[in-house]
Amino acid sequence: MKLSICSVGKSNESYIKEGVEQFTKRIGHYYPIDWQLITPSKLTEPTQIKKAEATSILKILAVTDVLVLLDEKGKMLSSPGVAKLIQQKANQSAQRIVFLIGGAYGVDEEIKKRANFTWSISELVFPHMLVRLLLAEQLYRACSILANEKYHHE
Repeated sequence: MKLSICSVGKSNESYIKEGVEQFTKRIGHYYPIDWQLITPSKLTEPTQIKKAEATSILKILAVTDVLVLLDEKGKMLSSPGVAKLIQQKANQSAQRIVFLIGGAYGVDEEIKKRANFTWSISELVFPHMLVRLLLAEQLYRACSILANEKYHHE
């Protein structure tokens, strides 16, 4: 199984980039992982922006991909819950889990319908770059939980 993180937005600032790279490297010891950045739409109306970004997102998704949408209205999970989600998808022979961080205005309804799971990492709203770092850390934490390693303390 492969993990993929897709994010609408600009490249990471240097203070985020280093952390994201470190956690991505660590995750790579457990699963192949890649990042895909989608350039934000230059349109001005939020509905049009979401539709344009949805078109770009759908182009990178395979029919067999499991799509986990990060959205503040999604279901909250504990770190062991994230590990359980990954394990369930692995047990179902998922080829790739795509974790999607939408654009500044969220995602179009078409993407919400396509999502296999909608996850809220917090009730707080964070800058997208910071969400990338939080997501990378949580995926690494989930991997270490599944491997019974000492990174996560209960």
